[in-house]
Amino acid sequence: MACRITQLLIDCADPQRLGDFWCEVLGYVELGWEDGALEIGPPGIGFGGPQPTLMFIPSTEPKRGKLPLHFDVNPTDRDQDAELERLLAAGARTADIGQGDAVPWHVLADPEGNEFCLLRHAVEAVESHPNPR
Repeated sequence: MACRITQLLIDCADPQRLGDFWCEVLGYVELGWEDGALEIGPPGIGFGGPQPTLMFIPSTEPKRGKLPLHFDVNPTDRDQDAELERLLAAGARTADIGQGDAVPWHVLADPEGNEFCLLRHAVEAVESHPNPR
């Protein structure tokens, strides 16, 4: 038997702002609030589905430098250039972590400066299934 990732926890200054951004990026919906933390996840699935939920936990600790972990995202219904435009319009900004100009991905930052990468190839969207809980 093995484990799988069901939820990722992210410290942030403004859970609503960051949750709204990542809902737009991933097509997620707000699942609920618990003790000031916002959980988002796939519509119609929620916690326990094939994709992990994200929990944004309020914190006053400032971000310090490059994160040791980041998300890689791929477009599901358009090419990389069109997806880059969509992400920038949603509030992402370009970021330089020393990647250079010759890489086939874009390094971006969310509204609180957390880096993530937009990869080149489109992938299939995950279908919604009833919550298995």
